[in-house]
Amino acid sequence: MRGTRSFKAWLVAVLGYSVISMLSVAPLAAQGGVPEFFAVRGATVVPVSGPRMENVTLVVAHGVITEIAKDASVPPEAWVIEGKGLMVYPGLFDSFTDVGMASTAGVPANERVGGPAQADARGPEDRPGSTPWRNAAGAASLTDKRVSSWRDAGFTTVMSAPKGGIFPGQGAILDLAGERDGDMVVKSPVALPISLKPVGNAYSFPDSLMGTIGYVRQVWLDTDWSTKAEASYGQHPQGVARPGYDRTNFALAEALENHALVMIPANNTVQIRRALTLADTWQVHAVIYGAQMAYEVAGEMAATKLPVLIDLKWPEGDKDGDPEQIPSLRTLRFRNRAPSSPAALAKVGVKFAFYSGGIAAPQDIVKAARKAIDAGLPPEAALRALTLSPAEIFGVADRLGSIEVGKIANLVICDGDLFDEKTKITQVFVDGKKFEVREPEKPKEAPKGDLNGIWKLAYDTPEGAERSTAELTMASDGTLFGTVSGPRGTTNLVSGYLRADHFSFTINLPIQDTPADIVFSGNFDGTSLKGVIQVQGLTLDFTGTKPNTRGAAVRSRTTSRNLLDGGRR
Repeated sequence: MRGTRSFKAWLVAVLGYSVISMLSVAPLAAQGGVPEFFAVRGATVVPVSGPRMENVTLVVAHGVITEIAKDASVPPEAWVIEGKGLMVYPGLFDSFTDVGMASTAGVPANERVGGPAQADARGPEDRPGSTPWRNAAGAASLTDKRVSSWRDAGFTTVMSAPKGGIFPGQGAILDLAGERDGDMVVKSPVALPISLKPVGNAYSFPDSLMGTIGYVRQVWLDTDWSTKAEASYGQHPQGVARPGYDRTNFALAEALENHALVMIPANNTVQIRRALTLADTWQVHAVIYGAQMAYEVAGEMAATKLPVLIDLKWPEGDKDGDPEQIPSLRTLRFRNRAPSSPAALAKVGVKFAFYSGGIAAPQDIVKAARKAIDAGLPPEAALRALTLSPAEIFGVADRLGSIEVGKIANLVICDGDLFDEKTKITQVFVDGKKFEVREPEKPKEAPKGDLNGIWKLAYDTPEGAERSTAELTMASDGTLFGTVSGPRGTTNLVSGYLRADHFSFTINLPIQDTPADIVFSGNFDGTSLKGVIQVQGLTLDFTGTKPNTRGAAVRSRTTSRNLLDGGRR
């Protein structure tokens, strides 16, 4: 093993070992244009808030849209973009993600979901799965490489929030550019996402759905009581025992006072009906997220007038699933009808927005929205769900979401209709700064084989054998997308390809709170991966296998033998 001392630093980032690292990487600087004045001349502008405008000039000054007209006055110092044949859209808005947030490396163990203090509740300062004081605004980071990849796909804004646990933290609206991390923050807090997944086990609370719902209800009651007790004590403190301080209650009360929306998860019919009831019972300003089975209960959802965030990661079969395990009819119906949920909600007047969910490649977000269009959603409604509707839901429509004079200049310039498969995004403006969109490098040779699916990556370290999981999606030209999961969590691929039988994919993880690229490369023999992991000159051998490849082969041979035997008999 080469460079053992430095290799341990790599383990700090990838595997979570408490080893001091001597490695460092220069911080990444945001790309941006120099001039403060721009004009897009003679373009077709799609404002979303009104009818499209043909052959107009759009002027941007100091990050704000100042004029949209055929005879607009262009400042002499403005950089002019000739817009003939181009279309200008509002910047796209991903309404629930963690893009733009720094890694949780460095978060104290008792605040990290899955950390040692999350297992049991030992008092009000150690509530299970609850870290509502964590705020995406404070964790905003331009070093997240997804900032540039999301931006290249036309996304200028995200509602980013911590993930993991029951009360993981507070969401903030972030613009995907800036000179400093703080420049990204548009508004905070705007949301309090909650999860109803139990964080306990047989020995800790809560270990069931009922227990989790009961726990959340108790937290709301405690927050209400502590807010009233604190107010009463503030008016008449003498002769009264002061109320205790609970970090969870204080953070939640402060966020609710700032009108943060409580995000309740619900994807299928049972969950959606439960979420509607919980929102009414808890008496909070709520938004439902997930909602892929809304086609069954759209009318009931409309009656509550609650806004909805729709997960664009449409349900699909497991790429590496058992071919002999046939899904139920209801499962197949769900996969088929889920993209029709946006159309069902639009028909009954429910306000909804789209979010990326588990989509790893940002280019696939618009493709997923296109599936909703194919299932009956009007294109203008799909565009609104990616622009103005999320801005309205999160209370920032006065500055974002549409192309209007006085609003922030978040713009996407395309050579055609946004939802046309052949359309290319040429330029993106974020806060009035221009970014050229670079086409990713394509593999030069056709791929030999298929890397789609879940791969188990194995490698040996001085501390013992370690494992990670790569969930890969491969385009027809060999371009790779996906995620890699390990003890430090899940991270998206920055880039990747399969060229002939050679593969390479890159992820980015922090070393001593500074991001570093980690490259997996090697050869693919059709069934397994073999290669090396490289990070800052360090090299580690690894192999990759599909967990059920061997089992599927055995089942296939067994099935063939049974068929042959049956034929002989």
